[in-house]
Amino acid sequence: MTTEPGNQVEVEETLTGKYTRNMRSGRHVLIADEPESAGGNDAGPGPYEYLLMGLGACTSMTIRMYAERKQLPLERVRVRLSHQKVHAQDCLDCETREGKVDEITREIILEGRLSGEQRQKLLDIANRCPVHRTLISEIKVRSKLVPD
Repeated sequence: MTTEPGNQVEVEETLTGKYTRNMRSGRHVLIADEPESAGGNDAGPGPYEYLLMGLGACTSMTIRMYAERKQLPLERVRVRLSHQKVHAQDCLDCETREGKVDEITREIILEGRLSGEQRQKLLDIANRCPVHRTLISEIKVRSKLVPD
């Protein structure tokens, strides 16, 4: 299996806080942490925030690529996301009926002189962004220990 450059990340403890982590992807270094209320130092966004940022970035980029290709008058796109756990019984369109399910709310703000039809097409395109497709597909996480 070949991995494209930039598809591999490494996360390690910083040893400066209980949950503070350095995350590397190529030459980029980011910090993740938990809020103080969860025992962290709040030195950076938490894992769920990074998940949401990845989805938001992909959504925004996918919309921009489509708008440019179709020469749509899109001036700016913004995406607001939130995550929560909801009771399955309160989710009308969920297959799971017991316990809790993860729910991501994504609000897409499109600026520009777009028709209603163009706006709807851009929403359809947003739902095709690769990260969105990954999150709604079957996912396997394969973990293994390796020597240090």
